[in-house]
Amino acid sequence: MTKEPMAHSQIFDHDALHLRRRRRRPDAMFLHELARDEIEDRLSMVKRVFTKPAIVAPFAEPWDGLLPNSRIVTDNNVLDLAPQSHDLVIHSMALHWANDPVGQLIQCRRALVDDGLLLVVTLGGQTLYELRASLAEAETYISGGLSPRVAPMGEIRDLGGLLQRAGFALPVADLVPLTAQYRNLSHLMHDLRAMGETNALTNRQRKFTSRALFELADHIYSQNYAADSGALNATFELVCLTGWAPAESQPQPLRPGSAKMRLADALKGPESTPPDDEM
Repeated sequence: MTKEPMAHSQIFDHDALHLRRRRRRPDAMFLHELARDEIEDRLSMVKRVFTKPAIVAPFAEPWDGLLPNSRIVTDNNVLDLAPQSHDLVIHSMALHWANDPVGQLIQCRRALVDDGLLLVVTLGGQTLYELRASLAEAETYISGGLSPRVAPMGEIRDLGGLLQRAGFALPVADLVPLTAQYRNLSHLMHDLRAMGETNALTNRQRKFTSRALFELADHIYSQNYAADSGALNATFELVCLTGWAPAESQPQPLRPGSAKMRLADALKGPESTPPDDEM
């Protein structure tokens, strides 16, 4: 029998996350709308009609009307996806909150028929790096230590590697950078709260945060990351992942040593051996 992991081993407190998501405002969904745009763009390049799609997402509203007959699935630890029941699974704006991201992707792969498509959009490692750095410097100055305040997010290379670990074929990862601007730190924090994207780390500081810390962080932020207009720059990274459930019909890499032509012949040039002192 598989035991559930102990609560202290969980990076994210999903009870707190669900509470924050319930407070989100529909007019603050611009990241989810961008995620939908990226998904639509990638689907337009796939010459296939999907008839059994599933969409794993924290909110259903951004996906209204995207695909007929699509199922919206909440991003719980155990996804409500039956084995080999979908030809397309979209996993959007949720993987960066997963305590077991590989497990999420494995569940998606098992839900796909052979040669089914997975499309993922998640936040990447440079997201809110300005906020993270400013809060860390301010807290170090005021209290001499650090507490977890901005969730860690995967770099594109690591996220692409998760597809391979989950058993997907033909994995592709690419990056969509975005810079938003805010009047001040309070404006940024208010927007993150309206998105349902504020701190839900298990080891987050539970006591009240002093106003002095945020005032100093706002000053540090404006000194280091302000635009020419004086507004604060805030970076968001959308990492887009594409993978296919393995199938015999897909292109397969050649076995080592199976080439039938020498490289020199293919390049139509002479073949030479380097001198001993260069080997």
